[in-house]
Amino acid sequence: MTMRRELLAPLLLGVLLLVGWTLTAGQGSVLLPTPGKVAARMVGDLADPVYWSYLAVTLGEAFGGALLGTAVALPLAVLIHRSRWVAAAVNPFLGATQAIPAIALAPLLVLWLGYGLGPVIILCALIVFFPILISAVVGLRHVDADVVDAGRIDGASSVALLLNVELPMALPSILGGVRNGVTLAVTGAIVGEMVMGGSGLGTVLTIQRESVDTAGMVSTIVVLCVIASAAYAAIHLWERHSRIIDSLHRS
Repeated sequence: MTMRRELLAPLLLGVLLLVGWTLTAGQGSVLLPTPGKVAARMVGDLADPVYWSYLAVTLGEAFGGALLGTAVALPLAVLIHRSRWVAAAVNPFLGATQAIPAIALAPLLVLWLGYGLGPVIILCALIVFFPILISAVVGLRHVDADVVDAGRIDGASSVALLLNVELPMALPSILGGVRNGVTLAVTGAIVGEMVMGGSGLGTVLTIQRESVDTAGMVSTIVVLCVIASAAYAAIHLWERHSRIIDSLHRS
């Protein structure tokens, strides 16, 4: 029943949104193309090998930035969890850092690092860093203390406890942060390309905007939504699997 609901609910909502879009667009206009025009444009774009090269660049920027942000966030989360001094020093700044918008960071990165692929990846890493860091810290802090104490009594080292107990039990929370971070990385890649230049879908959107190609813009936005949704769904399945394993360990 749960699986059926999870399949039918988004499908029904998608149909309702599509019907609403069709009724709102009417016969179509420059400002709001019909779903049919957008679908036709998407088919044409995806049939063009050049479009796939733009798509590959954006994917590389987004997922490269997500990997980099995760690689930095997880060790820092462990350090915050293990050291009260580090936690006391860092915690007051975590909320403030999340208030910095990506559109404000991009011009600064241009001044510091210039244009191109590297600065966009750095921007994506900065965007995903804080959600993953906070989720990892929360997950580690909510690990069952009795399980950790039992491991210490059995003589497990600090590293062994981290790798075999704490990180596996905190994995659902960590993956929740990664899930949100990856979707934000796609947005970061587009913002970065629009501000810092590049050869990805952000550049395609800029060209389409300047030529008032609304059907092309909506088509590209839908492609980006599909990418983000696919990554979100894949990590969500991994997260659910880890929760099942975690519940088995706790029982």
